[in-house]
Amino acid sequence: MKKYGLIILLVAFILCFVSCKDKKSKEEVSTFNYSSVEIPNFNADSAFHYVKMQCDFGPRVPESKAHKDCGDYLVWFFKQYADTVIEQHFTSKLYNGKPVKGRNIIVSFNLSSTNRTLFAAHWDSRAWADEDPDEKNHKTPIIGANDGASGVGVLMEMARCMKLKPTPLGIDIILFDVEDQGTPSWDETDVEDQTDWCLGSQYWSKNTHIPFYQAQYGILLDMVGYSNARFAKEAQSMYYAGSIMDKVWQIALDRGYASMFVNEKTGGVMDDHVWVNQNAKIPMINIVQHDPTTSFFPYWHTLKDDINCISRNTLKAVGEVCLVAIYSAS
Repeated sequence: MKKYGLIILLVAFILCFVSCKDKKSKEEVSTFNYSSVEIPNFNADSAFHYVKMQCDFGPRVPESKAHKDCGDYLVWFFKQYADTVIEQHFTSKLYNGKPVKGRNIIVSFNLSSTNRTLFAAHWDSRAWADEDPDEKNHKTPIIGANDGASGVGVLMEMARCMKLKPTPLGIDIILFDVEDQGTPSWDETDVEDQTDWCLGSQYWSKNTHIPFYQAQYGILLDMVGYSNARFAKEAQSMYYAGSIMDKVWQIALDRGYASMFVNEKTGGVMDDHVWVNQNAKIPMINIVQHDPTTSFFPYWHTLKDDINCISRNTLKAVGEVCLVAIYSAS
């Protein structure tokens, strides 16, 4: 994931402020109390275990053995709980023009339902710890416990919950690959449009697993496990899907998680939701750790992004909020 430049940030903020939100959606958000919605028990220990399982494979850098083994494990896991699991293989190019092979993993529940909701996270980890305080580590791959594995771990536990308590809604989970392989900070290559990031979502959004696939809305989870979590209303999410973001933040407020889901706007970031919004035309928001004073989180793209920075409480908060979004609409 990458921050947008200053000009793009300013444009995004202006668009967010001038965009109009649907009056009915605002009324629904402000009057419905989501604390009463019954959801399956989201087991924080299980979610933490799923994060650790991914980390135990090692850095999930595309085309590495750890990447292949973890991908196989994820496919095996979701086949136990979902109706369908599709592996979407693709080849793209890194920032330096080198071809890279990727694998998007698409998990579906209730394929016959046309009322669908999309959840997503990326499952690869970065090949370079280019933000590590020790320059000697800048070309070392990272474990990516928070930046990658945390979102996947939450979605894995959500899949288990939905198997225990089926919903009539159509739910799709996409694990995007090759999200975090954008230009490292030590390289002089300048990709102005930032298309060197989020290669898996760029591919899927132009080649959806089902022709003309549509969902009512989507929620992307990125860096959702940090022990001192702070999720703000990211500018791109507010521009493309402001009413959805307001609803999700209202859910968090009603469930007692307002200290994590802060009612503040932050600048736009380049993440998978941008391509889903722009290419697939599905309104998708991003629940992402984003503190403007400390970049994303203190161990972003460093070797310390390991299991020690993951909080069960944060995983549980994010998982419960997502489950309420599903079961309040069932």
